[in-house]
Amino acid sequence: MRPPDELTLAFRERGLKITPQRVAIFRALHGNGLHPTADTVYATVSAEMPSISLRTVYQTLNDLSEMGEIGSLDLGTGAARFDPNVDEHHHLVCDACGAVVDVHVDVAGLAPDDLAGFVVERAQVVFRGHCAPCAAAGSATPTS
Repeated sequence: MRPPDELTLAFRERGLKITPQRVAIFRALHGNGLHPTADTVYATVSAEMPSISLRTVYQTLNDLSEMGEIGSLDLGTGAARFDPNVDEHHHLVCDACGAVVDVHVDVAGLAPDDLAGFVVERAQVVFRGHCAPCAAAGSATPTS
C-alpha cells in the first residue's frame, strides 16, 4: 500500500473526496501487517476521531480495494480482512484465534491436474492451523 500522502493524491485523481476521516484510515492501514477487519480499523480510527462512522470506514476500504491499494480477504474467520500488502504472497490462518500472517511460498509448480480450459492468472494459498501462542496454550488439537 502506498503512503497516506500518495493515497490522498490517488483519491483526488479519481475524483474521490478527501476528508480527515479518510486520511486517518490511510494512516491506520499503512504498515499494518495484522490484516484488520473493518471493525478493527474503525476502533483504531475512532479512538483518534470519535465522529467517524463505520460506513465511512467500509466505503474507504472498498474504494482502496477497488483501486488495488489493499486486498480484501475472505479467509473464513467471520469477517472480511483487509491486507495493505498487495505484493504476491499467501497466508497462514490460526483456527483458534483468527490471526492472519503473510507467508511467501513458491507456487509456480503448483497447478491442478485438469484445468478444463480455465486460464489461471493467480493463485492464493491459505495454510490453516494454530499459531505458536495458541499451540503452546493447548488450543491445537492433536491429529490421530
